[in-house]
Amino acid sequence: MRPRRGAAPAAPAPRASTPRASTPLFPPLPRNARAPWAMAIDAGVIALLLFVSVLGFGPAFGGAGYLVAGIGGIVLGILIGFAGWRLSLNIVIVAALTIVVYLLFGGPLAAPGTTILGVVPTFETIRTIVLGIVFSWKDVLTLVTPVGEFDGTLVVPFLTALLMAVLATSFALRLKNATWALLPAAVLFVTAIAFGTREAAFPALQGLVFAGLALTWAAWRRHERRAAATIGTSGAGAAGGATGLDASRIDPETAKKLRTTRLALGAGLVVTALGLGFVTGGILVPAAAREVIRDQIVPPLDLHDYASPLVGFRSYVRDFKEESLFTVQGLPNDARIRLATLDDYDGIVYNVGGDGTTGSGTFTRVSSEITNDVEGEPASLEFTMTGLDGVWLPDTGYLDAFRFTGDRAEELGGTLHYNAATGVALNTEGVTEGDEYAIDTVLPETFNDEQLSSRKVDDISMPRATGVPDIVGSLASEYLGDAETPIEQVRNIASNLSQNGFFSHGLEGEAVSRAGHGAERIASLLDAEQMIGDDEQYAVAMALMVRSMGMPARVVMGFYPDDYTGPESTYEITGDQLHAWVEVPFEGAGWVRFDPTPPEDQVPLEEAPKPKSDPKAQVLQPPPPPQEPAELPPDIRTQDTDQEEVQEEGFDFLPVFLAAGSLLALLIVIFTPLLVIVLLKLRRRKKRRLAARPVDRVSGGWDEIVDRARDLGTPVPYGSTRRDNAAALATAYPEAPVLAVATRADGSVFGPGEPTEQEVDQYWTEVDSIVDSMRRSRSAWKRFLAAWSVRSFFRRRSARAAGSTPRTTTRGGR
Repeated sequence: MRPRRGAAPAAPAPRASTPRASTPLFPPLPRNARAPWAMAIDAGVIALLLFVSVLGFGPAFGGAGYLVAGIGGIVLGILIGFAGWRLSLNIVIVAALTIVVYLLFGGPLAAPGTTILGVVPTFETIRTIVLGIVFSWKDVLTLVTPVGEFDGTLVVPFLTALLMAVLATSFALRLKNATWALLPAAVLFVTAIAFGTREAAFPALQGLVFAGLALTWAAWRRHERRAAATIGTSGAGAAGGATGLDASRIDPETAKKLRTTRLALGAGLVVTALGLGFVTGGILVPAAAREVIRDQIVPPLDLHDYASPLVGFRSYVRDFKEESLFTVQGLPNDARIRLATLDDYDGIVYNVGGDGTTGSGTFTRVSSEITNDVEGEPASLEFTMTGLDGVWLPDTGYLDAFRFTGDRAEELGGTLHYNAATGVALNTEGVTEGDEYAIDTVLPETFNDEQLSSRKVDDISMPRATGVPDIVGSLASEYLGDAETPIEQVRNIASNLSQNGFFSHGLEGEAVSRAGHGAERIASLLDAEQMIGDDEQYAVAMALMVRSMGMPARVVMGFYPDDYTGPESTYEITGDQLHAWVEVPFEGAGWVRFDPTPPEDQVPLEEAPKPKSDPKAQVLQPPPPPQEPAELPPDIRTQDTDQEEVQEEGFDFLPVFLAAGSLLALLIVIFTPLLVIVLLKLRRRKKRRLAARPVDRVSGGWDEIVDRARDLGTPVPYGSTRRDNAAALATAYPEAPVLAVATRADGSVFGPGEPTEQEVDQYWTEVDSIVDSMRRSRSAWKRFLAAWSVRSFFRRRSARAAGSTPRTTTRGGR
C-alpha cells in the first residue's frame, strides 16, 4: 500500500544482504549448475566446428602452414574465452587480451619466416602481422595459389580462427542461449570458402561433420536448458544425465520423459544433418557453380610500368656481344631460354598485353611452388646473373617451382610474378649481378611439320594489332603461294623471310641496319631492294604477316647457345646469343616456334646482292637519317655505364606510412569502444542529474553511487532497499557517508512534498564527494578498470529482464 501523504514512512522489513559476485558482460549461468565435463564438451564441439571450417582454406594455401595457424588460433581463442568467463572480464579487457595474444603469437604462427628460429619476433614480424590485419586479405585473393608460403598470408586463417574462437567460447559460456556460439563458427566456415578456390577441401565430409555437430550440440544445449527449467519449476532441483546437471535430483518420471525426447531429437537430427551436409558440402552444387571472391579480383600488376625488352634488343648485342649476361646449368639440348613473350603491337613497339587479364599480360604473384598442368619432359635449371639486370627473368618451359637462392633470396621471393599462359617470369624488384635462382620446369613435346600437317591453328584471343604497314598483308599473301595447310602457310612465310633476306646487326663493319621495329622500320625492311635486319625486325615482320592472315602469333625474345653440350654443362650466355623468334599455336600441339631470321653468314654483297623473288638491279640507297640512341627505361637496363645515369634512391616513406596507418587503425579499434563507454556514462549521469522531477534527480543520485560502486568491483545486490545497499557499501567504503545519503534519499522520495532545487544540488554534491571517496580508496589499477567497466550497464538491464527493477524512482515505493 502507498503510505498516506504526510505520514512517516514505515520502517522497512529487514532483509538479509548477501552480496553476489560481480557479473561479467555476458551473465553466465551459475557455475555450479553445469558439470565440468559438460563445459569440456562445449569446448570440444567448438574446437571441432572451427577446425572443420579452417580446412576450407586448404586448396588456397596448400601445405600445412594454414593448419598450424588455424589450430593455434582456435586453441588460443578458446583459452581467452574461458579465461574471460572464469575471471568475469568485461568486453574491453577480453578485446585487449585478444590483441596482446595476437601480437605475441602472430609471428610464430602467421609469419614464421620473419622470426628468429621461428619463435623470436623481429621488427619485420611486427610490421608483417600489423599490416596483415589490413593487407593480407588482398594478398590471399590476388596471389596465385598456393599462397601459404608468403609471409603474412597466414594472418587470414590465424586471425579469423582466433577471433571466432573467442566469440564462440564466450557465447557458449556466457549467454543464456548458448546456440549463438554457432554463429562465429558459421562465419569462419563461410570465410574459408569465400577466400578459397573453386576446388573445395573434402566438401561432403566438411558439410556433414559441420552440420551434424552443430545441430546435435544445439539440440543438446536447448534440451538442457528446457530440462533445467522444467525441473526447477517442479522443485526437483537441477537436471542431470545427458544435460550435464546433477542426475540424483531427477525423479524417474521426468527422467523417462527426457530420454524419450532425446531419442526423437536424435532421429530428426540425423535426417536434417544429412540434408544440410549435402548442401553445404557441395554435393548438390558442382564445383563450377561455386562462387569465390578471387574469381572477381583482377591482379593489380600494371605492365605499363615496364617497357618492352625488345626495345633494348640492339643494345644487348652491341654492348654485351662478348660479355657474360648470366650462366645456366641443366639446360636440355635444343631448349631455349625465354626472356619475354610479346603479343601486342601498336605500330611503335611489340609489347606484352597490358590489360593484365588475357594473353601475355596475365602476371600474378606466386610463391616458390607454382601450379602447373602442362605435360612434358621435366628439367631442373640453375641461373646466376653476371651482367643481366632488370625485371624480366630468364627461364624455359612451364614452371613447377621457382626458388631464389642468392643473398637477396628473401627480398626477391616476395615480388615474383608469373604468367602461366606464356611461361614468363617477372620480378618487380629487379635482379642484378650476383642474384641466383633455381627452377623446376616442364618442356612440352615438340612436333615436326608432318605431325602438324593435319592440325589446325588454335583459335586464341590476341590483342588487336594496330599501325601495321599495308605491305605486310600484301607480301604475306605473295609468300603463301599455293600452300594449303596452316603449317605450310606459316612455314612459307618464315622460309621466304629467311631465304630472301640478309642479316646484319648494323654494327661496325656490317651492312647498314637500323634498330627498332616500329611501322616505318618494318615497312622499309619489306619494301627495300634488299631486306637487311636482325632477329628484332624479322621476328616482328613474320608475326605481323601471320596475324594478317587471320592466325594468332607472338614474338618471343630469349637466348640459346651456339652449340649444345648436354644438361650437365654450364653455359655462359652473352649478348651475341640473344635471339627473337615467332610462335604460332596449333591444336593439340601448343605453341610451335619458327625462325624467320636469315643465318648470320647470309650478308648482303655489294657486287652481287641476293635478289628477292622479283629481282631488280641493286640501287644504292641514301644513308638513313641519323637516329637518336634509344633510351632504355630502368626496367630493362643493362650495365651500360656510358648511357645510363646513376640515380640515388631516396628513402622510401611508403612502408613507414603503411605501418603508421595500420598502427593508427589498431589504436582506433582499441580506443573507440573505451571512448564510447565514457560517453555513455557521462550521458547517463547527465540524464539523472537533469531529470524532470526533483525526486527523480535525488533517486538518480543514489543510482549513480551504486553503479560507480559496481564498476569498482563491489557487489551490490538488486532488489534490496537503499538502506540494505548502503549497509553493504559502508562495509566496503567505511570512510564514505553512504548511510546518511541513503537515509536522505529515502526521506526525499517518501517524505511529504518535493525536494527543493537547493536540496537537490546539495544532495548531488554529496554524491560526487562519496564517489570520489570510493575511487580514492581503491588502487590506480582498479580505478583504471572501473573507468572502462560496463558492469553497471548490463547488471541493470539484467535486473530489469528478471523483473527486479529497483523501485527507487517512484515516489511512495522503495
